[in-house]
Amino acid sequence: MNPIRLDGRSLTRASLVAVAHGAPVELDVQSLRAVQRAADFLAEQVRRQEPIYGVSTGFGSNADKLLGAHPLRDQLPGATPSGRSLHEELQHNLIVTHAVCVGEPMAAEVVRAMLCIRINTLLKGHSGIRVETLQALTAMLNAGVVPVVPSLGSVGASGDLAPLSHLAIVLLGGGEAFFAGERLAGAEALRRAGLAAVSLSYKEGLALNNGTAQMLAMGVLALHRLEMMLDTADLAAAMTIDAFAGRLGAFAPEVHALRPHPGQVQVAANLCTLLGGSTLADIPYHLVPRFRQWLPTSWDTPESQALRFDIGWDWVPADQRHGREKFYLRFLPFRGGKKHQPQDSYSLRCIPQVHGAVRDAAAQAARVLEVELNAVTDNPLVFPDKADATHVEEQVISAGHFHGMPLALALSYLKAAIPTLASISERRLNKLVDPATNDGLPAFLIGNEDGTESGHMIVQYSAAAIVNDLASRAHPASVFSVPTSANAEDHVSMGANEARHVLSMVEDLGKVLALELYTAAQALDLRRDMINAARALARRADAAALAAKVHGGPVAGAPGHADFLAEVEALRGQLVRAEAFHPGEAVALAHARIRAAVPFLERDRALDGEVAAMVALVASGDLLQVPAG
Repeated sequence: MNPIRLDGRSLTRASLVAVAHGAPVELDVQSLRAVQRAADFLAEQVRRQEPIYGVSTGFGSNADKLLGAHPLRDQLPGATPSGRSLHEELQHNLIVTHAVCVGEPMAAEVVRAMLCIRINTLLKGHSGIRVETLQALTAMLNAGVVPVVPSLGSVGASGDLAPLSHLAIVLLGGGEAFFAGERLAGAEALRRAGLAAVSLSYKEGLALNNGTAQMLAMGVLALHRLEMMLDTADLAAAMTIDAFAGRLGAFAPEVHALRPHPGQVQVAANLCTLLGGSTLADIPYHLVPRFRQWLPTSWDTPESQALRFDIGWDWVPADQRHGREKFYLRFLPFRGGKKHQPQDSYSLRCIPQVHGAVRDAAAQAARVLEVELNAVTDNPLVFPDKADATHVEEQVISAGHFHGMPLALALSYLKAAIPTLASISERRLNKLVDPATNDGLPAFLIGNEDGTESGHMIVQYSAAAIVNDLASRAHPASVFSVPTSANAEDHVSMGANEARHVLSMVEDLGKVLALELYTAAQALDLRRDMINAARALARRADAAALAAKVHGGPVAGAPGHADFLAEVEALRGQLVRAEAFHPGEAVALAHARIRAAVPFLERDRALDGEVAAMVALVASGDLLQVPAG
């Protein structure tokens, strides 16, 4: 992989994702000059014995304690001097005492992203870190040393103090790290990587652990995955629409020009593209037969007898059409799978409004994350070149850039959006398996001639469980502050918890979408094959043969039989003239990829492996790949 150049100004989400997945980094030389300038400035202020928070004072409620000339505890009987100056001791102790997270280690890609973010913000030259320390941090990242950072323990107050301390402690030769597939003591990981531990100088501990790197890393990685899931959701919805032989009018550009939310407009356009070329969408109602159970006498040829279904329509007698004559001039008097209604249910018709709103939430989060990627988030801030300063407090300024609330609120918005997208997906899935709502498809999408088969029944059950779990996690952590650090940090963001939740919730969203796609592929096969079976029958047989599939018509010799056959002949003629029924081109491509992994469910079989394969297929992004050329 080509290295990603870091300069404190131009880090992008895509570049961060690349580093998270293994790309090395290199440091901009010009930016290093600014880093050195700030470090030299701090060293000079220490030489002058200027009182500076976090440099010559303690932290938090110890900020009123100035560092002396030597450690007083060295005078205790039997004391063993540390060998470090008070300034070094201050920074060292900050890291080793703050590395107290608990829980399972964060994923390697999250930790690598955290390291990259920290390096990039320090390159801004306002943190006071030395060039050699920053280079050591960079060398650790490039060597593949991944600190063990437990997942729980940040309140997003002075940034992600505890997780970032777990990053920094390895640099000091402490803690634990993963290297070459092994979990090792930090010192051993450095040794095997050919690296040496460092000792921290003025403010370096504070520069290393004070910032929003955890919540930002998780937020960027979550958004990267969510953007893929948004495209997957549109694809799943399009496949479901084709499986329903749904209506496309609700997605027309002129419709969405009247309410032009950006995400909504984009989703409507996406659906039209995905469904381009479909002969199932917008099909006349009367051409869509409903499923009927297969019987040994269902079909007229050995080839058609191999079908796993029968089909049929109900005829609407002339004396039941009063007041609807104009309708029946446009649509023939046959009721099949599609109900005679001009609009689909909300879960189909309102896809642009729901998917689009989630896209807009993601776009808002992206704007916040992109600002944060190249921001300084530690404290205090060093301005060595401020020419008009009359005292050091004007050049080393304590502020609040570490506070994670900008990120926390953006992530809270995403937390609310994710269950919404999962919920409408589950509702579409439910419509597909429920014979009361699936427009003439078999119950649970299985033939079930003998009443022994469950088909996709419990696929919806699992989706419902995940949706409920997502909804229960959607409560915003950002609204509940728990003061810390003896009330010095009396209002905190809880942004790290938000980011952790969002990252895991996006993964679970993908599972719901995988279940919808799994089910929609089955429904699409059935819908396509049922309509094409009707077309094939119409092309090889006469009106009388097709009339055998129509219930409610007068029998031969009864009054009105000739008129009934004439109408059946009109139905047959339309089926004969129609081209073979198929989904949209993009939907067909995705369907073929699904079928390469999971075959059609002709009879009940074990589904666990197939569901796992679908989840993996969605997570990989392979369903979204456009073929070359």
